[in-house]
Amino acid sequence: MWAFLVQEVMFFGGLFAAYVVYRTMYSHEFVLGSRELDWRIGAINTAVLLGSSFTMVVAVWAAQHGKRKLLATGLALTILLGLVFIGVKWEFEYLPKWEHHLVPGPHFEWHGESAGKAVQIFFSLYFGMTGMHALHMVVGIVIMLFMIPMALKGKWGPNNYNFVEGFGLYWHFVDIVWIFLFPFLYLIGLSTA
Repeated sequence: MWAFLVQEVMFFGGLFAAYVVYRTMYSHEFVLGSRELDWRIGAINTAVLLGSSFTMVVAVWAAQHGKRKLLATGLALTILLGLVFIGVKWEFEYLPKWEHHLVPGPHFEWHGESAGKAVQIFFSLYFGMTGMHALHMVVGIVIMLFMIPMALKGKWGPNNYNFVEGFGLYWHFVDIVWIFLFPFLYLIGLSTA
């Protein structure tokens, strides 16, 4: 699991490095793009993911102590919070950006100050980074859907909880990625407002 997580760190690290390079090149345009994001929605989603980290901790603890129902409940609550995160992201962020033509591509329209091409780079990174994050969440949710019936059948317990613990590390990693995405994407425009 650790080797996989190191690979994931390198993958997201590359995305963050690209962000830093372009942010340095187009500082003003990135601030303008960031102002199109609602930091309150990002903050709500941050709280939702922190809650999902807590429910995952409960699930891992339950696996370590052989509490099948609590393990299944912890996983189910983690799934629910993950779905809330994705739903909020889709409904309040992705769809409005689509409707306002802020999705990078041939139909991108920028009506604010400064060059739209540079702002489009911000939105390319925004959708790329948050989209990859959301994809990792969807994969995690699907895995947990398979884990719940196994948990109820007693697959994991005090002597056999490594898979649950390893998966918990994956979920926490995905949450940590968001902890970095939130200030990079949402708060950067507030500092120079």
